Amino acid sequence: MSPLLVDLYCGAGGATRGYQQAGFRVIGVDHKPQPRYVGDQFVQADALEWLATADLSQVVAIHASPPCQAYSISTAARRAAGHQYPDLLSPTRDALMATGLPWIIENVPGAPLRPDLVLCGCMFDLPGLRRQRWFELSWRPFELRSPCHHPDPIVTVIGHGPNHHSHYRHLVGAEWTVLKQAAMGIDWMRRDELGEAIPPAYTNYLGGLLCDALAVKA
Repeated sequence: MSPLLVDLYCGAGGATRGYQQAGFRVIGVDHKPQPRYVGDQFVQADALEWLATADLSQVVAIHASPPCQAYSISTAARRAAGHQYPDLLSPTRDALMATGLPWIIENVPGAPLRPDLVLCGCMFDLPGLRRQRWFELSWRPFELRSPCHHPDPIVTVIGHGPNHHSHYRHLVGAEWTVLKQAAMGIDWMRRDELGEAIPPAYTNYLGGLLCDALAVKA
């Protein structure tokens, strides 16, 4: 049977799909209903409360994507105006460390984590996607990757609005969503879900590294 992984703050399952492609079964946990979640099992619960009481005896690793609004560029103006967002990254790290399992935390550039890996769409078969994400891993991988390079027209998936790059300004309505779905490698999410998702290609790659780490640990 495939190894079991938990995806905390899973949303509609962008990260989940990548881990599935890498050979894992995935339980997703999110405090909101996720009718389009693509994993093997979904639990609607507060992620940290669930983690504190869950039976993890069959789980081999945990991925966590705590909310990024406290650090994201897209919410900088609101933060400057005094709006406060929950900072769940440190509590999530502490909870993951307490499990004794291998773990991965994902967040936006500038978040208070150790960027062991920095991934962007241009590093995968996602032409045009500029969506850099930082990943802190409980083990210390080593790799050399090329820096970001975007020769194609850029697609950004920030917040819930349209892509403002001039190359795509002719698109209207649902065409924006179709463009972003193609750029992200995701065909099951709606616009708002895409704005909070990780491209599956990222976690498919991370899943391979995790498999290697688990094999060494065994």
